[in-house]
Amino acid sequence: MVEVVPAIIAKDFRELKKKIKLVEPYIEWVQLDIMDGKFVPNETWRNPKDLKRIETPLNLEAHLMIQNPFRVIDDWFKNDCQRVIVHWESLGFDKNKELKKIIKKARKIKKEIGLALNPQTFWQEIEKFIPKLDLVLLMTVSPGFGGQKFLPEVIPKIRSLRQPFPNVKIEVDGGINLKTGKLAARAGANILVAGSAIFESENIGKTILELENICPVIQLPVCFSAKRRKA
Repeated sequence: MVEVVPAIIAKDFRELKKKIKLVEPYIEWVQLDIMDGKFVPNETWRNPKDLKRIETPLNLEAHLMIQNPFRVIDDWFKNDCQRVIVHWESLGFDKNKELKKIIKKARKIKKEIGLALNPQTFWQEIEKFIPKLDLVLLMTVSPGFGGQKFLPEVIPKIRSLRQPFPNVKIEVDGGINLKTGKLAARAGANILVAGSAIFESENIGKTILELENICPVIQLPVCFSAKRRKA
């Protein structure tokens, strides 16, 4: 099976809490999409201190679609996020130096760090950092809005990253549903982030289960099992 991570785009804290509770029985991780209206045109809830008011057994993954994430990454780590994902494109002038600092910060406090790449960015730009990361997130849409159409041109990118890095966690995000999720899994992705497909479905638990089980048999050595609390 692949691992499924629901993506939450919330206008406010109330919507965030509601969506977390909707998926809580079915998964282990949930992604919080954080947008500042600068790095991406959309703007969402983005107050990490609110997370102290949520009681959930889920692991929280903050996907920071914001400018200069280094300035605020401590706030997300300190407020119950087990993993933070930053965008390579959002880093400062010296991206290499800044990413090294971010990775060092995460390691010091024993938290996970992921790096996201926009569709047009080649993974070879960050090749030397891949062994030091907990995952690589390949965006399958341009970041900023939910409900976008999956970009099939990212499939060869997933495949080319998987070949030299057979053990890296490859997460894909954007336009993921049963059809596009299967394409991504066949190419080598083992974490599927889905928003609209889950939250707009009539049966959230059934949809998550179907997404988890789309991984074809030939891809099983690449995919890893995700624990599920109840079907």
